[in-house]
Amino acid sequence: MALAPELFDTPASRLDSFVAQYLLPSREWKAKMKKVVRTVERFLREEDFQAEHRLGQEVRVLKVVEADSSGNGTALRNAAEVELVVFLSCFQSFREETKFHQAVLSLIQKKLWRCRDLLALGLQEVYVARGVPDVLVVTIQTSEILELVTVTIVPAYRALGPLVPNVQPPPEVYESLIKAHGYPGIFSPSFSELQRDFVKHRPTKLKNLLRLVKHWYLQYVQAKCPRANLPPIYALELLTIYAWEMGTEESENFRLDEGLTTVMELLQDHECICIYWTKYYTLQSPVIDTFVRKQLKKKRPIILDPVDPTHNVAEGYRWDIVEQRACQCLKQDCCYDNQEAPVPRWNVKSARDIQVTVEQGGYSDLILWVDPYEAIKKIKEKVRRSRGYSGLQRLSFQEPGGERQLLSSHCSLAYYGVFSSIRICLLETFSPEIQVFVRHPDQGTHAYAMDPNNLVLTLKGQLEDALGLPRKLQQLEYQGQVLQDWVVLGSYNIQDSDTLILSQKTAGEASCPPS
Repeated sequence: MALAPELFDTPASRLDSFVAQYLLPSREWKAKMKKVVRTVERFLREEDFQAEHRLGQEVRVLKVVEADSSGNGTALRNAAEVELVVFLSCFQSFREETKFHQAVLSLIQKKLWRCRDLLALGLQEVYVARGVPDVLVVTIQTSEILELVTVTIVPAYRALGPLVPNVQPPPEVYESLIKAHGYPGIFSPSFSELQRDFVKHRPTKLKNLLRLVKHWYLQYVQAKCPRANLPPIYALELLTIYAWEMGTEESENFRLDEGLTTVMELLQDHECICIYWTKYYTLQSPVIDTFVRKQLKKKRPIILDPVDPTHNVAEGYRWDIVEQRACQCLKQDCCYDNQEAPVPRWNVKSARDIQVTVEQGGYSDLILWVDPYEAIKKIKEKVRRSRGYSGLQRLSFQEPGGERQLLSSHCSLAYYGVFSSIRICLLETFSPEIQVFVRHPDQGTHAYAMDPNNLVLTLKGQLEDALGLPRKLQQLEYQGQVLQDWVVLGSYNIQDSDTLILSQKTAGEASCPPS
Protein backbone atom coordinates (compact mmCIF):
# COMPACT_ATOMS: atom_id res chain seq x y z
CA MET A 1 0.00 0.00 0.00
CA ALA A 2 1.39 3.39 -0.96
CA LEU A 3 2.28 5.69 1.88
CA ALA A 4 0.22 8.87 2.29
CA PRO A 5 2.03 12.00 1.10
CA GLU A 6 2.90 14.67 3.62
CA LEU A 7 -0.09 16.83 4.55
CA PHE A 8 2.19 19.87 4.59
CA ASP A 9 3.10 19.24 0.93
CA THR A 10 -0.53 18.95 -0.17
CA PRO A 11 -2.03 22.12 -1.72
CA ALA A 12 -5.16 23.44 -0.05
CA SER A 13 -7.17 22.75 -3.19
CA ARG A 14 -6.29 19.03 -2.92
CA LEU A 15 -7.34 18.41 0.68
CA ASP A 16 -10.64 16.74 -0.26
CA SER A 17 -8.75 14.26 -2.44
CA PHE A 18 -6.14 13.79 0.30
CA VAL A 19 -8.83 12.76 2.79
CA ALA A 20 -10.59 10.46 0.31
CA GLN A 21 -7.44 8.71 -0.86
CA TYR A 22 -5.44 8.42 2.35
CA LEU A 23 -7.60 8.98 5.44
CA LEU A 24 -10.97 7.33 4.81
CA PRO A 25 -11.10 3.67 5.92
CA SER A 26 -11.94 1.17 3.19
CA ARG A 27 -15.10 -0.95 3.41
CA GLU A 28 -12.96 -4.07 3.57
CA TRP A 29 -10.99 -2.72 6.53
CA LYS A 30 -14.14 -1.68 8.37
CA ALA A 31 -15.64 -5.15 7.86
CA LYS A 32 -12.55 -6.85 9.29
CA MET A 33 -12.50 -4.55 12.31
CA LYS A 34 -16.22 -5.05 12.83
CA LYS A 35 -15.67 -8.81 12.97
CA VAL A 36 -13.14 -8.43 15.78
CA VAL A 37 -15.39 -6.05 17.66
CA ARG A 38 -18.42 -8.32 17.37
CA THR A 39 -16.42 -11.25 18.73
CA VAL A 40 -15.35 -9.30 21.80
CA GLU A 41 -18.88 -7.94 22.28
CA ARG A 42 -20.29 -11.46 22.10
CA PHE A 43 -17.89 -12.60 24.80
CA LEU A 44 -18.87 -9.69 27.06
CA ARG A 45 -22.58 -10.32 26.60
CA GLU A 46 -22.58 -14.11 26.84
CA GLU A 47 -19.78 -15.00 29.27
CA ASP A 48 -20.92 -16.05 32.74
CA PHE A 49 -19.36 -13.65 35.24
CA GLN A 50 -21.59 -14.79 38.07
CA ALA A 51 -19.61 -17.88 39.06
CA GLU A 52 -16.48 -16.09 40.24
CA HIS A 53 -17.47 -12.58 41.18
CA ARG A 54 -16.65 -11.21 44.63
CA LEU A 55 -18.89 -8.18 44.49
CA GLY A 56 -21.71 -9.59 46.56
CA GLN A 57 -24.30 -9.04 43.84
CA GLU A 58 -25.27 -10.09 40.35
CA VAL A 59 -22.98 -9.04 37.50
CA ARG A 60 -24.74 -8.76 34.13
CA VAL A 61 -23.77 -6.88 31.00
CA LEU A 62 -26.63 -4.49 30.28
CA LYS A 63 -25.22 -3.04 27.07
CA VAL A 64 -22.00 -2.69 25.09
CA VAL A 65 -21.37 0.58 23.25
CA GLU A 66 -18.72 1.09 20.60
CA ALA A 67 -17.30 4.47 21.50
CA ASP A 68 -14.54 6.81 20.36
CA SER A 69 -13.74 7.26 16.65
CA SER A 70 -14.82 3.74 15.69
CA GLY A 71 -18.29 4.37 17.07
CA ASN A 72 -18.91 7.91 15.85
CA GLY A 73 -17.73 7.36 12.26
CA THR A 74 -14.50 9.38 12.25
CA ALA A 75 -11.90 6.59 12.36
CA LEU A 76 -8.79 7.01 10.24
CA ARG A 77 -7.65 4.51 7.60
CA ASN A 78 -6.03 1.38 9.05
CA ALA A 79 -6.68 2.53 12.64
CA ALA A 80 -6.60 -0.80 14.50
CA GLU A 81 -8.06 0.57 17.73
CA VAL A 82 -11.53 0.40 19.23
CA GLU A 83 -13.08 1.35 22.56
CA LEU A 84 -15.96 -0.60 24.09
CA VAL A 85 -17.91 0.79 27.04
CA VAL A 86 -19.57 -2.00 29.04
CA PHE A 87 -22.57 -1.05 31.17
CA LEU A 88 -22.87 -3.45 34.13
CA SER A 89 -25.71 -4.31 36.50
CA CYS A 90 -23.44 -4.22 39.57
CA PHE A 91 -23.10 -0.45 39.21
CA GLN A 92 -26.26 1.14 40.62
CA SER A 93 -24.75 4.57 41.20
CA PHE A 94 -21.62 6.58 40.51
CA ARG A 95 -20.47 5.74 44.03
CA GLU A 96 -20.81 2.00 43.41
CA GLU A 97 -18.90 2.31 40.16
CA THR A 98 -15.99 3.80 42.07
CA LYS A 99 -16.24 1.08 44.71
CA PHE A 100 -16.35 -1.94 42.37
CA HIS A 101 -14.43 -0.67 39.33
CA GLN A 102 -11.14 -2.44 40.06
CA ALA A 103 -12.83 -5.71 41.02
CA VAL A 104 -14.75 -5.74 37.74
CA LEU A 105 -11.60 -5.07 35.70
CA SER A 106 -9.88 -7.98 37.44
CA LEU A 107 -12.86 -10.27 36.82
CA ILE A 108 -13.07 -9.50 33.10
CA GLN A 109 -9.29 -9.83 32.75
CA LYS A 110 -9.36 -13.37 34.19
CA LYS A 111 -12.29 -14.40 32.03
CA LEU A 112 -10.68 -13.11 28.86
CA TRP A 113 -7.68 -15.41 29.24
CA ARG A 114 -10.02 -18.39 29.47
CA CYS A 115 -12.20 -17.49 26.51
CA ARG A 116 -11.49 -19.95 23.69
CA ASP A 117 -13.27 -17.85 21.09
CA LEU A 118 -10.90 -14.97 21.65
CA LEU A 119 -7.90 -17.28 21.75
CA ALA A 120 -8.95 -18.49 18.30
CA LEU A 121 -8.75 -14.86 17.17
CA GLY A 122 -5.23 -14.66 18.50
CA LEU A 123 -5.37 -13.04 21.94
CA GLN A 124 -1.91 -11.57 22.59
CA GLU A 125 -2.13 -9.56 25.78
CA VAL A 126 -4.57 -8.34 28.42
CA TYR A 127 -3.57 -5.70 30.94
CA VAL A 128 -5.03 -2.88 33.05
CA ALA A 129 -4.02 0.59 31.87
CA ARG A 130 -3.96 3.26 34.55
CA GLY A 131 -5.86 6.41 33.69
CA VAL A 132 -9.10 8.26 34.33
CA PRO A 133 -10.76 5.84 34.61
CA ASP A 134 -8.60 2.69 34.64
CA VAL A 135 -9.39 0.47 31.64
CA LEU A 136 -8.67 -3.01 30.33
CA VAL A 137 -6.56 -3.16 27.17
CA VAL A 138 -6.72 -6.24 24.95
CA THR A 139 -4.42 -6.83 21.97
CA ILE A 140 -5.46 -9.32 19.30
CA GLN A 141 -3.72 -10.71 16.23
CA THR A 142 -5.94 -12.03 13.44
CA SER A 143 -5.16 -13.71 10.16
CA GLU A 144 -7.10 -11.02 8.29
CA ILE A 145 -5.44 -7.95 9.81
CA LEU A 146 -1.65 -7.64 9.82
CA GLU A 147 -1.57 -5.01 12.57
CA LEU A 148 -2.25 -5.83 16.20
CA VAL A 149 -5.81 -4.78 17.04
CA THR A 150 -6.17 -2.92 20.34
CA VAL A 151 -9.52 -3.16 22.11
CA THR A 152 -10.02 -0.95 25.18
CA ILE A 153 -12.75 -2.14 27.56
CA VAL A 154 -14.26 0.43 29.94
CA PRO A 155 -16.74 -0.73 32.63
CA ALA A 156 -19.33 1.96 33.42
CA TYR A 157 -22.51 2.76 35.32
CA ARG A 158 -25.52 3.11 33.02
CA ALA A 159 -26.61 6.44 34.44
CA LEU A 160 -28.85 7.36 31.50
CA GLY A 161 -30.88 4.17 31.18
CA PRO A 162 -32.58 3.59 27.81
CA LEU A 163 -32.07 6.69 25.66
CA VAL A 164 -34.84 8.47 23.75
CA PRO A 165 -33.48 10.13 20.58
CA ASN A 166 -33.40 13.95 20.67
CA VAL A 167 -34.69 14.04 24.26
CA GLN A 168 -32.55 15.67 26.94
CA PRO A 169 -31.79 13.38 29.92
CA PRO A 170 -33.50 14.33 33.20
CA PRO A 171 -31.60 17.06 35.10
CA GLU A 172 -31.40 14.69 38.07
CA VAL A 173 -28.81 12.63 36.17
CA TYR A 174 -26.41 15.55 35.96
CA GLU A 175 -27.20 16.74 39.46
CA SER A 176 -26.24 13.26 40.68
CA LEU A 177 -23.04 13.39 38.63
CA ILE A 178 -22.06 16.75 40.14
CA LYS A 179 -22.83 15.63 43.68
CA ALA A 180 -20.70 12.48 43.22
CA HIS A 181 -17.60 14.75 43.34
CA GLY A 182 -15.61 12.38 41.14
CA TYR A 183 -12.25 13.15 39.57
CA PRO A 184 -12.90 15.09 36.33
CA GLY A 185 -13.70 12.66 33.53
CA ILE A 186 -13.84 9.53 35.66
CA PHE A 187 -17.57 9.07 35.01
CA SER A 188 -17.58 10.24 31.38
CA PRO A 189 -17.92 6.65 30.04
CA SER A 190 -21.42 6.59 31.56
CA PHE A 191 -22.33 9.15 28.88
CA SER A 192 -20.52 7.45 26.00
CA GLU A 193 -23.74 6.97 23.99
CA LEU A 194 -24.28 10.72 24.00
CA GLN A 195 -20.61 11.32 23.13
CA ARG A 196 -21.00 9.00 20.16
CA ASP A 197 -24.25 10.59 19.00
CA PHE A 198 -22.82 14.11 19.37
CA VAL A 199 -20.60 13.33 16.36
CA LYS A 200 -22.21 10.35 14.63
CA HIS A 201 -25.14 12.20 13.04
CA ARG A 202 -23.07 15.14 11.78
CA PRO A 203 -22.54 15.73 8.03
CA THR A 204 -19.97 13.60 6.22
CA LYS A 205 -17.96 16.70 5.28
CA LEU A 206 -17.51 17.60 8.95
CA LYS A 207 -16.32 14.08 9.71
CA ASN A 208 -13.73 14.51 6.95
CA LEU A 209 -12.56 17.74 8.57
CA LEU A 210 -12.28 15.88 11.88
CA ARG A 211 -10.16 13.22 10.19
CA LEU A 212 -7.94 15.89 8.67
CA VAL A 213 -7.37 17.62 12.02
CA LYS A 214 -6.72 14.30 13.77
CA HIS A 215 -4.25 13.25 11.08
CA TRP A 216 -2.38 16.54 11.50
CA TYR A 217 -2.37 16.11 15.28
CA LEU A 218 -1.10 12.53 15.20
CA GLN A 219 1.56 13.17 12.55
CA TYR A 220 2.86 16.61 13.46
CA VAL A 221 2.19 16.97 17.19
CA GLN A 222 1.99 13.65 19.02
CA ALA A 223 4.58 11.90 16.82
CA LYS A 224 7.02 14.81 17.22
CA CYS A 225 6.54 15.11 21.00
CA PRO A 226 5.74 11.58 22.24
CA ARG A 227 6.66 12.25 25.86
CA ALA A 228 4.89 15.59 26.26
CA ASN A 229 1.65 15.87 28.24
CA LEU A 230 -0.44 16.73 25.21
CA PRO A 231 -4.23 17.28 25.06
CA PRO A 232 -6.38 14.27 24.11
CA ILE A 233 -7.56 14.02 20.51
CA TYR A 234 -11.12 14.43 21.85
CA ALA A 235 -10.31 18.06 22.79
CA LEU A 236 -9.23 18.77 19.19
CA GLU A 237 -12.40 17.09 17.88
CA LEU A 238 -14.63 19.27 20.06
CA LEU A 239 -12.75 22.41 19.06
CA THR A 240 -13.20 21.48 15.39
CA ILE A 241 -16.93 20.88 15.82
CA TYR A 242 -17.28 24.26 17.55
CA ALA A 243 -15.38 25.99 14.72
CA TRP A 244 -17.68 24.38 12.15
CA GLU A 245 -20.85 25.26 14.08
CA MET A 246 -19.88 28.91 14.49
CA GLY A 247 -18.04 29.41 11.20
CA THR A 248 -20.50 27.80 8.78
CA GLU A 249 -23.74 27.91 10.79
CA GLU A 250 -23.68 24.08 10.58
CA SER A 251 -23.62 24.00 6.80
CA GLU A 252 -22.97 20.72 5.00
CA ASN A 253 -21.10 22.57 2.25
CA PHE A 254 -17.84 24.22 3.18
CA ARG A 255 -14.16 24.19 2.25
CA LEU A 256 -11.86 21.83 4.14
CA ASP A 257 -8.91 24.20 3.80
CA GLU A 258 -10.85 27.02 5.47
CA GLY A 259 -11.90 24.67 8.27
CA LEU A 260 -8.32 23.52 8.84
CA THR A 261 -7.02 27.10 8.84
CA THR A 262 -9.70 28.16 11.32
CA VAL A 263 -8.81 25.39 13.77
CA MET A 264 -5.11 26.27 13.55
CA GLU A 265 -5.89 29.95 14.18
CA LEU A 266 -7.97 29.05 17.24
CA LEU A 267 -5.16 26.88 18.59
CA GLN A 268 -2.83 29.88 18.36
CA ASP A 269 -5.26 31.73 20.65
CA HIS A 270 -5.82 28.80 23.02
CA GLU A 271 -5.53 30.92 26.18
CA CYS A 272 -8.84 32.59 25.30
CA ILE A 273 -10.81 29.45 24.37
CA CYS A 274 -13.94 28.87 26.45
CA ILE A 275 -16.35 26.40 24.84
CA TYR A 276 -19.31 24.48 26.21
CA TRP A 277 -22.63 23.12 25.02
CA THR A 278 -26.02 22.71 26.74
CA LYS A 279 -27.46 20.18 24.30
CA TYR A 280 -27.74 17.45 26.92
CA TYR A 281 -28.08 19.37 30.18
CA THR A 282 -29.98 22.48 31.15
CA LEU A 283 -28.81 25.51 33.10
CA GLN A 284 -32.36 25.88 34.39
CA SER A 285 -31.31 23.54 37.21
CA PRO A 286 -29.70 25.67 39.97
CA VAL A 287 -27.27 22.84 40.81
CA ILE A 288 -26.07 22.50 37.20
CA ASP A 289 -26.07 26.25 36.56
CA THR A 290 -23.96 27.05 39.63
CA PHE A 291 -21.51 24.26 38.86
CA VAL A 292 -21.06 25.18 35.18
CA ARG A 293 -20.52 28.86 36.05
CA LYS A 294 -17.73 27.82 38.43
CA GLN A 295 -16.21 25.65 35.71
CA LEU A 296 -16.18 28.59 33.29
CA LYS A 297 -14.21 30.71 35.78
CA LYS A 298 -11.23 28.37 35.71
CA LYS A 299 -8.04 28.92 33.78
CA ARG A 300 -8.47 28.77 30.03
CA PRO A 301 -8.47 26.96 27.65
CA ILE A 302 -11.82 25.53 28.68
CA ILE A 303 -13.51 22.90 26.53
CA LEU A 304 -16.26 21.22 28.54
CA ASP A 305 -17.25 17.76 27.40
CA PRO A 306 -20.74 18.35 25.93
CA VAL A 307 -22.06 15.27 27.75
CA ASP A 308 -20.14 15.73 31.03
CA PRO A 309 -19.89 19.27 32.43
CA THR A 310 -17.57 18.06 35.21
CA HIS A 311 -14.84 17.36 32.65
CA ASN A 312 -12.83 20.15 31.09
CA VAL A 313 -11.04 18.05 28.46
CA ALA A 314 -8.52 20.87 27.85
CA GLU A 315 -7.27 21.25 31.41
CA GLY A 316 -3.66 20.68 32.41
CA TYR A 317 -1.98 20.01 29.06
CA ARG A 318 0.90 21.47 27.02
CA TRP A 319 -1.14 23.67 24.74
CA ASP A 320 1.94 25.76 24.08
CA ILE A 321 3.39 22.88 22.04
CA VAL A 322 0.13 22.54 20.10
CA GLU A 323 0.20 26.29 19.44
CA GLN A 324 3.74 26.07 18.03
CA ARG A 325 2.76 23.22 15.71
CA ALA A 326 -0.39 25.05 14.59
CA CYS A 327 1.72 28.10 13.72
CA GLN A 328 3.96 25.83 11.65
CA CYS A 329 0.94 24.32 9.86
CA LEU A 330 -0.34 27.74 8.81
CA LYS A 331 2.91 28.30 6.88
CA GLN A 332 2.56 25.14 4.80
CA ASP A 333 1.05 24.46 1.37
CA CYS A 334 -2.13 22.99 2.91
CA CYS A 335 -3.05 26.47 4.16
CA TYR A 336 -2.28 28.38 0.94
CA ASP A 337 -4.41 28.66 -2.19
CA ASN A 338 -3.36 28.34 -5.84
CA GLN A 339 -2.34 32.00 -5.93
CA GLU A 340 -0.02 31.40 -2.96
CA ALA A 341 -2.23 33.49 -0.72
CA PRO A 342 -3.15 32.35 2.82
CA VAL A 343 -6.47 30.52 2.97
CA PRO A 344 -9.04 32.73 4.76
CA ARG A 345 -10.36 31.56 8.10
CA TRP A 346 -13.98 31.50 9.21
CA ASN A 347 -15.22 34.21 11.52
CA VAL A 348 -15.09 32.22 14.73
CA LYS A 349 -14.59 33.76 18.17
CA SER A 350 -12.82 32.06 21.06
CA ALA A 351 -16.10 31.96 22.98
CA ARG A 352 -19.77 32.20 22.05
CA ASP A 353 -21.69 35.46 22.39
CA ILE A 354 -23.78 35.43 25.55
CA GLN A 355 -27.14 36.93 26.43
CA VAL A 356 -26.89 39.91 28.76
CA THR A 357 -30.10 41.12 30.37
CA VAL A 358 -29.82 44.73 31.55
CA GLU A 359 -32.29 45.51 34.31
CA GLN A 360 -33.14 48.93 35.74
CA GLY A 361 -35.88 49.96 38.12
CA GLY A 362 -38.81 51.57 36.32
CA TYR A 363 -37.80 50.24 32.87
CA SER A 364 -38.36 47.04 30.97
CA ASP A 365 -35.36 44.71 30.65
CA LEU A 366 -32.97 45.30 27.76
CA ILE A 367 -31.61 42.16 26.03
CA LEU A 368 -28.15 42.33 24.43
CA TRP A 369 -25.91 39.69 22.81
CA VAL A 370 -22.33 40.32 23.82
CA ASP A 371 -18.89 38.91 23.06
CA PRO A 372 -17.43 38.01 26.50
CA TYR A 373 -14.10 39.55 25.45
CA GLU A 374 -15.74 42.85 24.49
CA ALA A 375 -14.92 45.79 26.78
CA ILE A 376 -17.66 46.76 29.26
CA LYS A 377 -17.54 50.29 27.87
CA LYS A 378 -18.92 48.95 24.58
CA ILE A 379 -21.85 47.43 26.45
CA LYS A 380 -22.48 50.84 27.98
CA GLU A 381 -22.41 52.41 24.53
CA LYS A 382 -25.07 49.95 23.34
CA VAL A 383 -27.24 50.82 26.35
CA ARG A 384 -26.76 54.54 25.78
CA ARG A 385 -27.78 54.23 22.12
CA SER A 386 -30.84 52.25 23.14
CA ARG A 387 -32.05 54.53 25.93
CA GLY A 388 -30.23 57.81 25.47
CA TYR A 389 -28.75 58.16 28.96
CA SER A 390 -26.70 61.24 29.77
CA GLY A 391 -25.53 60.43 33.28
CA LEU A 392 -22.78 58.10 34.49
CA GLN A 393 -23.71 54.49 33.85
CA ARG A 394 -22.89 52.02 36.61
CA LEU A 395 -23.16 48.33 35.73
CA SER A 396 -22.96 45.61 38.36
CA PHE A 397 -23.74 41.92 38.66
CA GLN A 398 -24.12 39.30 41.35
CA GLU A 399 -23.75 35.55 41.03
CA PRO A 400 -25.63 33.18 43.35
CA GLY A 401 -24.02 33.21 46.77
CA GLY A 402 -21.54 35.92 45.79
CA GLU A 403 -21.09 39.63 46.42
CA ARG A 404 -22.35 42.22 43.98
CA GLN A 405 -19.49 43.46 41.81
CA LEU A 406 -19.06 46.69 39.89
CA LEU A 407 -18.17 46.11 36.23
CA SER A 408 -15.19 48.22 35.22
CA SER A 409 -15.45 49.94 31.83
CA HIS A 410 -11.92 48.88 30.87
CA CYS A 411 -12.49 45.19 31.63
CA SER A 412 -14.61 42.56 29.90
CA LEU A 413 -17.10 39.97 31.09
CA ALA A 414 -14.39 37.37 30.44
CA TYR A 415 -12.21 39.16 33.00
CA TYR A 416 -14.87 38.33 35.61
CA GLY A 417 -15.14 34.74 34.36
CA VAL A 418 -18.57 35.32 32.80
CA PHE A 419 -19.15 33.12 29.75
CA SER A 420 -22.85 32.29 30.13
CA SER A 421 -26.07 34.32 30.22
CA ILE A 422 -26.14 36.95 32.92
CA ARG A 423 -28.35 39.65 34.40
CA ILE A 424 -26.65 42.96 35.14
CA CYS A 425 -28.01 45.94 37.01
CA LEU A 426 -27.85 49.41 35.45
CA LEU A 427 -27.73 52.46 37.69
CA GLU A 428 -27.44 56.00 36.34
CA THR A 429 -25.82 58.55 38.64
CA PHE A 430 -25.27 62.31 38.40
CA SER A 431 -22.56 64.16 40.29
CA PRO A 432 -22.22 64.18 43.31
CA GLU A 433 -24.21 60.93 43.56
CA ILE A 434 -22.48 57.66 44.40
CA GLN A 435 -23.55 54.05 43.96
CA VAL A 436 -24.45 52.20 47.16
CA PHE A 437 -24.99 48.44 47.35
CA VAL A 438 -27.52 47.18 49.89
CA ARG A 439 -27.49 43.49 50.75
CA HIS A 440 -30.53 41.74 52.21
CA PRO A 441 -30.16 38.08 53.32
CA ASP A 442 -33.33 37.01 51.51
CA GLN A 443 -33.43 39.36 48.51
CA GLY A 444 -29.83 39.60 47.32
CA THR A 445 -27.88 42.81 46.76
CA HIS A 446 -29.22 45.85 44.93
CA ALA A 447 -27.66 49.13 43.79
CA TYR A 448 -28.97 52.62 44.60
CA ALA A 449 -27.87 56.11 43.53
CA MET A 450 -27.45 58.34 46.56
CA ASP A 451 -26.07 61.81 47.27
CA PRO A 452 -23.65 61.52 50.25
CA ASN A 453 -25.56 64.45 51.79
CA ASN A 454 -28.83 62.48 51.77
CA LEU A 455 -30.19 61.23 55.07
CA VAL A 456 -30.13 57.51 55.84
CA LEU A 457 -33.94 57.81 55.96
CA THR A 458 -33.92 58.82 52.28
CA LEU A 459 -32.19 55.57 51.36
CA LYS A 460 -34.69 53.64 53.48
CA GLY A 461 -37.46 55.27 51.48
CA GLN A 462 -35.97 53.87 48.27
CA LEU A 463 -35.65 50.46 49.90
CA GLU A 464 -39.30 50.55 50.92
CA ASP A 465 -40.33 51.33 47.33
CA ALA A 466 -38.11 48.60 45.89
CA LEU A 467 -38.52 45.80 48.44
CA GLY A 468 -41.82 46.59 50.12
CA LEU A 469 -40.21 46.60 53.58
CA PRO A 470 -41.50 49.54 55.69
CA ARG A 471 -38.86 52.03 56.80
CA LYS A 472 -39.58 51.53 60.46
CA LEU A 473 -38.74 47.84 60.14
CA GLN A 474 -35.42 48.43 58.34
CA GLN A 475 -32.04 48.34 60.03
CA LEU A 476 -28.99 49.34 57.99
CA GLU A 477 -25.42 48.57 59.04
CA TYR A 478 -22.07 49.61 57.63
CA GLN A 479 -18.86 48.02 58.91
CA GLY A 480 -20.71 46.79 61.99
CA GLN A 481 -22.24 50.17 62.84
CA VAL A 482 -26.03 50.70 62.84
CA LEU A 483 -27.00 53.74 60.72
CA GLN A 484 -29.33 56.30 62.28
CA ASP A 485 -32.24 57.71 60.23
CA TRP A 486 -31.48 61.43 60.69
CA VAL A 487 -27.77 61.25 59.92
CA VAL A 488 -26.38 61.90 56.41
CA LEU A 489 -24.68 59.02 54.63
CA GLY A 490 -21.42 60.96 54.25
CA SER A 491 -21.03 61.10 58.02
CA TYR A 492 -20.32 57.35 58.04
CA ASN A 493 -17.57 57.73 55.40
CA ILE A 494 -19.52 55.56 52.95
CA GLN A 495 -17.66 55.47 49.63
CA ASP A 496 -18.74 54.71 46.09
CA SER A 497 -19.84 51.04 45.62
CA ASP A 498 -19.61 50.21 49.34
CA THR A 499 -22.05 47.60 50.64
CA LEU A 500 -24.56 48.18 53.44
CA ILE A 501 -26.29 45.35 55.28
CA LEU A 502 -30.10 45.47 55.53
CA SER A 503 -31.95 43.47 58.17
CA GLN A 504 -35.52 43.47 59.43
CA LYS A 505 -36.31 44.66 62.94
CA THR A 506 -38.74 42.82 65.16
CA ALA A 507 -41.98 44.56 66.10
CA GLY A 508 -40.53 45.36 69.54
CA GLU A 509 -37.37 46.88 68.09
CA ALA A 510 -39.37 48.99 65.65
CA SER A 511 -41.39 50.55 68.46
CA CYS A 512 -38.32 51.62 70.46
CA PRO A 513 -37.03 55.19 69.87
CA PRO A 514 -33.52 55.43 68.40
CA SER A 515 -30.74 55.77 70.96
